Amino acid sequence: MDILIKGAQLILSLSILVVLHELGHFIPARLFGTRVEKFYLFFDPWFSLWKKKWKGTEFGIGWVPFGGYVKISGMIDESMDKEQLSKPAEPWEFRSKPAWQRLIIMVGGVTVNLLLGMAIYIGILWAWGRDHLPLENVVYGVHASEVMKAQGVQDGDRLVAIDGHTPKTIEEVSRAILIDEARTLTVERNGTRQDIALSPAVHDSILASGEKQLFAVRLPFYIQAMEPGKPAAGSDLRVGDRLLAVNEEPTPFFEDFRRSVGTHKGEQVRLTALRGNDTVQVALTVDPAGVIGARPMGLDSLIARGHGFKLEHERFNFISAIPAGIAYGVETLGGYVRSLKLLFSRSGASQIGGFGSIGGLFSPTWDWQVFWNMTAFLSIILAFMNILPIPALDGGHVVFLLYEMVTRRPPNQRVLEVAQMIGMVLLLGLLLFANGNDLFKALLN
Repeated sequence: MDILIKGAQLILSLSILVVLHELGHFIPARLFGTRVEKFYLFFDPWFSLWKKKWKGTEFGIGWVPFGGYVKISGMIDESMDKEQLSKPAEPWEFRSKPAWQRLIIMVGGVTVNLLLGMAIYIGILWAWGRDHLPLENVVYGVHASEVMKAQGVQDGDRLVAIDGHTPKTIEEVSRAILIDEARTLTVERNGTRQDIALSPAVHDSILASGEKQLFAVRLPFYIQAMEPGKPAAGSDLRVGDRLLAVNEEPTPFFEDFRRSVGTHKGEQVRLTALRGNDTVQVALTVDPAGVIGARPMGLDSLIARGHGFKLEHERFNFISAIPAGIAYGVETLGGYVRSLKLLFSRSGASQIGGFGSIGGLFSPTWDWQVFWNMTAFLSIILAFMNILPIPALDGGHVVFLLYEMVTRRPPNQRVLEVAQMIGMVLLLGLLLFANGNDLFKALLN
């Protein structure tokens, strides 16, 4: 069920982004009197699920459920309609319009995606505000990933500074290490501060390991709910129990418990739990996947139990949400651009993912806040990717248009056709590589 919910969110999100991106091309094209032959959501090789002609444009829905396109008369695009281009240019064709009009048509989709991402961030901040857990409120310290343990970080350390800068959140520390190449981590351990010198190549180790999280907040494991049909639901455990040990091995925090139980797949174990003021023993058989099917309480519930975590919540009215949303969009774009350097290594390239990886970023339950946050992120990423000067992308067309505006002569049509073909081959290769990575990882797991 989780995969269906994530898949539905991915398709809906991409559909919104594609339709609005193509509208960014369609509207200026029509305003400048350029004929748009087709406007499609999804691709339609051989046949379409639905189509209707309206005001000279065929609107439709294809059957390949990702992407979409507009076909603009007289433009070299993925249709490679050489027959039309071999004829004299008509007044309503793209190639007949002044270069500045063609430039506006080409950057329209990217502009819409960029503005849409920021508009969604504005809406999110206005509707829900923003929560974060300040580092000073991470009362039990952090769990370190295996790579960070190898660097000298220990479970229970409290993060204090990174390269002398005092960060607000754990996420800020992780970004500084992975993207900004910060290499001096200051932690508080047993009441004493100490600096940890991280390896210059720690980012390669992180990428090679495939770890999704460098640090996790240490949270006591109180049971919030139990999944039907799983070992916990068929045992004597109860909602509200705090799990303390597995086969007498202390597991005071959720991550300790998760790691310990994961080493007893399919085995019977004896759990120690705190129920009120009583300590109870519960025997059960761990699922073959290494889980018992008990969901932990979140921060709000732990705060109510007096565990000292305190989230900071920022509220925004519509006016204050505007600059904050724009700043968040710019920060997202900047972080993504800086992270691209990580791809130019063997470890980084192995982390490139396709539709499966993107879908995995959505919530397994339908959470509108998460959905819109992911949609805003994807919108900004699509804007940046589309403006790259690669043939077959909007940015490739823009390069040739700028060349024409500077030299005052259009590029040779054959050059445009060959560039379009090369670009399509490159994009198809990248698509196959990214989704092949997803398949390879799925088979390994």
